[in-house]
Amino acid sequence: MKDGFIGLQEALDRTFSLLPAPTEQLVSLMECTGFVAARDATAKVDSPSSDVSMKDGYAIRATDVRHAAGDNPSALFVCGVQGAGETTEISVPPGTAVRILTGAKIPAGADTVVAEEFVKISDRNIHISAPEAIGRNILDAGSDVRRSDLVVPAGTYLSPGKIGLLAAGGISDIFVYYRPSVALIASGDEIMLPGSAPCAGKVYASNLLTLNGWCRRYGLVTEVFHVPDDESRLEETIRCAIEGNDAVVTSGGAWTGDRDLMARVLDDLGWQKSYHHVRLGPGKAVGFGLLNGKPVFILPGGPPSNLVAFLQVVLPALQKICGHDDVYLPRVQAQLDQTVEGQADWTQAIFGCLNRKDDQTVFSPTEDISRLKNIAAADALLLIPEGVSRFENGATVGVQLLD
Repeated sequence: MKDGFIGLQEALDRTFSLLPAPTEQLVSLMECTGFVAARDATAKVDSPSSDVSMKDGYAIRATDVRHAAGDNPSALFVCGVQGAGETTEISVPPGTAVRILTGAKIPAGADTVVAEEFVKISDRNIHISAPEAIGRNILDAGSDVRRSDLVVPAGTYLSPGKIGLLAAGGISDIFVYYRPSVALIASGDEIMLPGSAPCAGKVYASNLLTLNGWCRRYGLVTEVFHVPDDESRLEETIRCAIEGNDAVVTSGGAWTGDRDLMARVLDDLGWQKSYHHVRLGPGKAVGFGLLNGKPVFILPGGPPSNLVAFLQVVLPALQKICGHDDVYLPRVQAQLDQTVEGQADWTQAIFGCLNRKDDQTVFSPTEDISRLKNIAAADALLLIPEGVSRFENGATVGVQLLD
């Protein structure tokens, strides 16, 4: 093992220790999907604000139909109509009913709602053939949320359902953790951006687009750059990227070849390097440091190395800045359909697919078709941790979900 390599966990620990603390911003509920709540949010109102009907039907007094039967239905005079959102005060005297629509306020005197399918209508009377329990089809005031209730604690991921509950509680905006803007820089004379005319000897920037897709999936704002293998232009681009963004991720030029310039340029710019080279396969050339107090990540250029390093180091760091407590990819347990091997002194990553077989979730390594096809086909990633050289066929292991 070469000097200067550190383990994956140490790389994460060093990264997390140097990241800037999450910062807050106030955003509208219309814009907060996928953010993390930075403060507790408490309800300002009761929801619903009054007892309301859960059905289209008739608001009545339960005592008026306590003797109702199929051969002796109770007849009630319909004395009015109550629609949802109406503020007119209406009441239900004994022996009467009010036509009521779903979501409408329960009239004074009524204590139950009979669904319309259980009512027969004759002129302005209704006939009910069975007793009704008090409270039937009524949603009590404050059932969804009560004033001063803690609706969303700080640290909560704001899913659509959580946002709906916040809205019900009368909340229109909320403090969330700011999501950083990320500059993605692809380097290499052989790289072209999509949309460029095809050119012999060059390839389109698939890594750059893959990283951009992952960042966008997690709601991050991105700015993409392409730079040839030229130190002065690379330095200029990094300066521009660090000035206009909260974090920088570089792709390519991370190793020790003649044109692997990234670490050299960052050294010249005076970055505070934390590490460069991790016992992670693929992905060993990943590096991290600070430039002008902002996080900068170096990723290798090979597609599997590039993506594994991003998913295992960069994405958790970006999630940490966004205020997430659980910063890693979601995991499930799966059974191996073949023995897989790594190196005992490395963390080995293996792309694969998940299938169901005999009520089991089964992980199958992707066939060695090509680097990009393997990545595109995979919906899960298995890590063989440092200190373990193999997992046997049939073993149950934790795998990370990519899809």
